[in-house]
Amino acid sequence: MQELHGYYLEDLEIGQTASYAKTITEADVVLFAGITGDDNPVHINAEYAAQTMFEQRIVHGMFSAGLISAVLGTRMPGPGAIYIDQQLKFKAPVHIGDTVVASAKVLEIDEKRRRVKLETICKVGDKVVAEGVATNMVDRRPTE
Repeated sequence: MQELHGYYLEDLEIGQTASYAKTITEADVVLFAGITGDDNPVHINAEYAAQTMFEQRIVHGMFSAGLISAVLGTRMPGPGAIYIDQQLKFKAPVHIGDTVVASAKVLEIDEKRRRVKLETICKVGDKVVAEGVATNMVDRRPTE
């Protein structure tokens, strides 16, 4: 199963980065609402959303958080790492059709506890839509 493993603790360095991009579709929003049960009309009802400060439907904030999870779970640290916590601030709305780029950057490595702290940011173009800090537990490289 080694081929399915991501980075080991020894492979990571302060400043190392990874990212994941996704263009959000109508289907993504409807499926996310169905899966999570969050059917807030600001996400799924155009007439309702037109009367809000956003003037149109917006994508669930936690959808962006899910893209951060995609970076951490598939890119860096990747498979084998365990997502321990996430602090996150939503800064701007995301709309259907936007391409969200989620990125992670290694800030700290605690070798003793096998913890890696990462800056997490989601952007649409140059605009930050969500930002925060995550902690992952990362395996050490196995000894042979």
